[in-house]
Amino acid sequence: MIGAGPAGLVAARALGARGLEYTHYERNSGVGGVWDIDAPGTPMYESAHFISSRTVSGFSGFEMPEDYPDYPNHRQILAYLRDFADHHGLTERIRFNTAVERLAADGGSWRVTLADGTVEEYGAVIVCPGVQWDPLEVGVPGYTGEVRHSVTYRSADEFRGRRVLVVGGGNSGCDIACDAARTAEAVSISMRRGYWFIPKHVFGVPSDVVGGKGSFLPKRVERALLQPFLRLLVGDVSRLGFQKPDHKLFETHPIMNDQLLHHVRHGDVTPRRGIRSADGMTITFTDGSSADFDVVLLATGYRHSVPFAQELFGDPQHPDDLYLNSFSTRHSGLCAVGFVETNSGAYQLLDRQAHIVAGYLDERSRGSDVAARFEERIRTDRPDLTSGLKFDTSPRHKGYVDSDAFVAHLDAVAAEFGWQRAGERAGERTR
Repeated sequence: MIGAGPAGLVAARALGARGLEYTHYERNSGVGGVWDIDAPGTPMYESAHFISSRTVSGFSGFEMPEDYPDYPNHRQILAYLRDFADHHGLTERIRFNTAVERLAADGGSWRVTLADGTVEEYGAVIVCPGVQWDPLEVGVPGYTGEVRHSVTYRSADEFRGRRVLVVGGGNSGCDIACDAARTAEAVSISMRRGYWFIPKHVFGVPSDVVGGKGSFLPKRVERALLQPFLRLLVGDVSRLGFQKPDHKLFETHPIMNDQLLHHVRHGDVTPRRGIRSADGMTITFTDGSSADFDVVLLATGYRHSVPFAQELFGDPQHPDDLYLNSFSTRHSGLCAVGFVETNSGAYQLLDRQAHIVAGYLDERSRGSDVAARFEERIRTDRPDLTSGLKFDTSPRHKGYVDSDAFVAHLDAVAAEFGWQRAGERAGERTR
């Protein structure tokens, strides 16, 4: 197993629960992946909080502490992950400060080459390298000020007294624009399109808890109810200078941020259209407006790259040929956990991916007929995981799945093959 972030940890628990022997590599000095703000190359920043609420975000059988706030900060998430690893005896099994340099097929096995030149052989591999380490950078031709990606950002002090343009409508970009509003001389946020804004709380309850109560409805019905409700709840954001959404709810990621609208309404942040051109320190936007900026921060996302085995996974923007985003359809014994883009919190999806991977590897290690039957499923099953939604065609949404459809299919597969989640086994302690 490669990687000891959230996906790697929950995969390790699933393997351990089945008594499977495994070797676990982690290039950094501790568990937690991107949530460790001290790890080299992490995109974590001081004000970062979970986008999904703690109520729906814990791993099965090990819920987040009740004294955590609705939306825990990055230090609390890291503490949760380390507690999870210690509780399940995972930490002592991890080979820290051990980077994988190369992964290659070797007949019926897998050859792992470590950074120190050591080569080891395995019958199967689970790849969990994380999805926010390789920044997707774009140029700003003609601009002569400072350009940096959000992966380099840590705190609002970096913007003190400067004129800042944040580029990107993702949740981290919105967070950073709000941070900059406290210290910068002027702040703008550039978005090429309009987005749906979803408040983090509705009637005092986390919005994903409220929204979950309607997930039994067909997606079209749920959307028909939610869109007018959001317009009533949030108001007309075009009055503030944002573009109206050019898509229906759920077709691309929404903005889960209460503070951005607050800062825009108070004049602390100025919404801008997409960038048309730049000349020196002046940037002109597609609506013809222009302004001078000292720094442009690109909150333009990340590639889901696998630098030690990219040729095995195809497109670095999002791995292709993965059944259920977990099983290579071209390379037997190559599995992954964590490569999933969806419209919900990720941890419970990672949990389900992990226990299906562990169930398959358990059967495979015994050469059972069940493993052969599942391998046929890997080759032939191509389920519709969209719930009828027409997702955006942007690179970020390649491989995008609807959470409800994904969970339903994973649970159906688990039930068919008898692969119960580790946290659902008898005697598992609930936190």
